[in-house]
Order: sequence, then C-alpha cells, then structure tokens
Amino acid sequence: MPVKLLWTDASDTRIRRMRAEGASWDTIAAQLLVSRWSAIERGRAIGARAPLRPPAPAADPAREALPAGHPDSWGAITAGTLLDGSAYPWPPLGLAA
Repeated sequence: MPVKLLWTDASDTRIRRMRAEGASWDTIAAQLLVSRWSAIERGRAIGARAPLRPPAPAADPAREALPAGHPDSWGAITAGTLLDGSAYPWPPLGLAA
C-alpha cells in the first residue's frame, strides 16, 4: 500500500517560492524527493502558481507579410517538431517524389 506523504509548512512554502520563481514541476519534485505528480497535486492544493507571462507584443498591422519560408515564420512553425532546425522548403527540392 502506498505511503501517505506528510506535507509540512516548510515544503509548502518551498513549493510556492519555487513556482513563483518559475521552476518547473520536475525541478520542484526533484528538490523535494517526491514524484512529479505528487508535487503538482500539492501545488494545486495550496494554490502555488507560476508567474504570469507578459503579454506578447501586438503585431504591427501595417507590416508586410513575411515571404514563404522566412526564417522567422518557418522557425516558429517547426519549433518543437521533427522539422525543427531544418531548411525551408521541406522536403528539400530534388528529394520530393
């Protein structure tokens, strides 16, 4: 049978402080020597919140559209995918069937 975790005021304060500083749940769990899910559940129970992100700057409506494959737009589209860091166009010309 699983052992019930006994949360202390010190651990609650540590969770709140680390979340306010922007720490991930993985980092908090590692520091407290608990599972990630235990840290998340406790953080939600005590209202530990990550800092609010500043709003993204508004796009200039008068700006010209970026051409297809521009590094800024292509990088934003492919970030975090298998195509991250690949050149535009994809597949490279000459390799398409």
